[in-house]
Amino acid sequence: SLSPQRLTDVQLIFLLSALVVAACGLVYELLAGTLASYLLGDSVTQFSIVIGVYLFSMGIGSYISKFVDKNAIIPFIRIELLIGLVGGFSAPVLFEIFSLGSGFQLALYGILSIIGILVGLEIPLLMQILKDETDFRDLIAKVLTFDYIGALFVSVLFPLVLVPHLGLMRTSLFFGILNVFVAIWAILLFEKKIPGLRSLKVSGFSLLFLFVVAFVYADSMLQHAEASLYPGEVIYAKSSPYQRVVVTSAKDDIRLYLNGHLQFSSRDEYRYHEALVHPVMQAAKKRSRVLVLGGGDGLAVREVLKYPDVEQVVLVDLDPAVTKLFRETQPLQKLNHAAFLSPKVKVLNLDAFLWLSETTDSFDVGIIDFPDPTNFSVGKLYTTSFYERLKKVLSPDSVFVVQTTSPLVARRSYWCIENTIRSTGLSTLPYHAYVPSFGEWGFVMGGLKQPLPRFRDLPKELRFLSFETFQQLTYFSDDMSQTETEVNKLNNQILVHYYEEEWGPYEQFS
Repeated sequence: SLSPQRLTDVQLIFLLSALVVAACGLVYELLAGTLASYLLGDSVTQFSIVIGVYLFSMGIGSYISKFVDKNAIIPFIRIELLIGLVGGFSAPVLFEIFSLGSGFQLALYGILSIIGILVGLEIPLLMQILKDETDFRDLIAKVLTFDYIGALFVSVLFPLVLVPHLGLMRTSLFFGILNVFVAIWAILLFEKKIPGLRSLKVSGFSLLFLFVVAFVYADSMLQHAEASLYPGEVIYAKSSPYQRVVVTSAKDDIRLYLNGHLQFSSRDEYRYHEALVHPVMQAAKKRSRVLVLGGGDGLAVREVLKYPDVEQVVLVDLDPAVTKLFRETQPLQKLNHAAFLSPKVKVLNLDAFLWLSETTDSFDVGIIDFPDPTNFSVGKLYTTSFYERLKKVLSPDSVFVVQTTSPLVARRSYWCIENTIRSTGLSTLPYHAYVPSFGEWGFVMGGLKQPLPRFRDLPKELRFLSFETFQQLTYFSDDMSQTETEVNKLNNQILVHYYEEEWGPYEQFS
């Protein structure tokens, strides 16, 4: 029998194990939700399904635990090794499967279910191991306390430390290593007392070696997976706390992808940014102070700085990883003409929705260049609440423009945005432009008064936009003409539903 001191050591070891396994289990759940959001879009839906599947699977695992015989040490060790293997390699495997083009969702929920069942077995087995060594009520309190502490610890670290500094793949591998360490810890503690642990010891150390090798070569594995996802060579890839940022290069074409969605191609981005910026600059009576929301690549700011009467440009973009990339990387700095190095430009890495409610500044021109409303966190930036906040920074003569997705592919989405802007008492001028990388793309100009571009002083170096061109851009053929929609509000986010319905078939086909 164990001595009283030894008994305390065993309790402490397994209670610390409860903390570690809780942290690992939650990380695998967060990884699955984040990967699904990055690769499939709509973070709310993806996280909701992931949480539901994971908790249901944990319930199955907890039920199965009652069939484990009295000696729970060996099953516990085997389960830790299995969770380490499946959970630790979940991100590398899912990235690779996604790059193959099919079967991602089946693999995602299959792997998630296996992890959930195994995690559901962990705590009941821990309690079986410790039930003869402490009072039952004390046991429940201690195990659950350590379990919840582990969950809190990792839920804070995941967005603030793990994803920004390790990335999804190394985070997955690191916590797989922790699961294996727990198994090895238990093996070393009991190997002299329980037969059959020596073979598990070999398995544990072999798996640990495999994880260390994978951790060292994680960047190479991710590059291999992403190489087949994007055309051209991946020259930059990083996971920020907000998104996966990838830049590719192929001959004379540089492209930016955020969470797998193309943001621009250097071959034709001038068409998009000239159409976005210059009509609203031509409609403005005054252009001293310009506000740019989104547009962290600096390409819209590049166009704004072509006007000598601009005195200050304030750019508000959530992700410092993007603005830093386009401020400091030479090929990208060349694309935006070193816009972020201009003394006229001030960059704020803040949530534009919150910033608008707090700022007391006012602007002559607003340029809203957010990503498409692929999920609810972005969809809030196209709601009545957002445009009401925007009105507070506008003077009676101020004008603004919003990028509004494709009126051809997503007709209801486009007119929903225009309708939402008008519903707040603003006047609108809808138009569109053809951008080869995207197809027909839409914009809506707005203001407290009817915006009217005068085209009195267009910069001479423009390659696409002119007075004559803009007259054509305001014409909508029947397949893009105005249609009735609901207004996009915070409490319904109807725009995100429109967007998913209209873009879904195109994204599945691509």
